[in-house]
Amino acid sequence: MTVPHQDPAERRVVVTGPPRRTRRASGYYRPRTEIDEQTTLGHTYVRSLMRTQLRAALAVFAFLGLLIGPLPLVFAATPDARRLEWVVLGFCLYAPMVLLALWYVRRAERNERDFVRLVEDR
Repeated sequence: MTVPHQDPAERRVVVTGPPRRTRRASGYYRPRTEIDEQTTLGHTYVRSLMRTQLRAALAVFAFLGLLIGPLPLVFAATPDARRLEWVVLGFCLYAPMVLLALWYVRRAERNERDFVRLVEDR
């Protein structure tokens, strides 16, 4: 058997390598990828989460300021109010502060859950 001889001009050389640019499939969109790659859109997603968390924290801070802020004036206006100070600080503020902390934790977890749902469910 003889093998037909190929002309060198007829041989083809195939060079393989990594693609120089990648294309996204149409309709394929992953916000998580945007966040991982730290694109502008991913940065916007994370910034919106941080902004909502900051809003909740500022609401708690404002409420605490309104709740606790006027107390020194009240204590200064009432003479010999040592017992009143301990009752107010020890008992009257404890329940609202615990409820406020619970509200803040639930709000922060809900914000994170909404963010995850936005990122994962598309």
